Amino acid sequence: MISICTDGASRGNPGDSASGFQIYDESGKVIAKKEIYNGIKTNNYAEYNAIINALQWCVDNTKPNDTEITLYSDSKLVVSQINGIYKVKSPEMAELNLKAKDIIKKFKSVKLVNKPREFECIAKVDHAINLFLDKVEQDKKGK
Repeated sequence: MISICTDGASRGNPGDSASGFQIYDESGKVIAKKEIYNGIKTNNYAEYNAIINALQWCVDNTKPNDTEITLYSDSKLVVSQINGIYKVKSPEMAELNLKAKDIIKKFKSVKLVNKPREFECIAKVDHAINLFLDKVEQDKKGK
């Protein structure tokens, strides 16, 4: 069983945005973590991109047919859209939704769970992507 925590952020919405994830093995050890700069995007784009990149890491680094995943996100909208509870209205989000669902099909099972931002592992990812965005903004000012 693998656990994944994801988060996305956008400063301006749309604005500078980043996605991030942390992946844990059965013992709770972090086996992967990453922050990704998305350019000028919305927070929903960033949330989807975090989920897609985390799942893709698992495709590339596990045996998907044998892998069970629980993925935690603080985005009720994105989790509900991927789980089929909410409709996807935006064409860009529909494309990301389809991409996420296509990756999910490769695994033995994937359970997406909405948790508050304060949930420990989501808070860690949130902190990491905000530090990452601080650095992006500093680099832009330095140019």
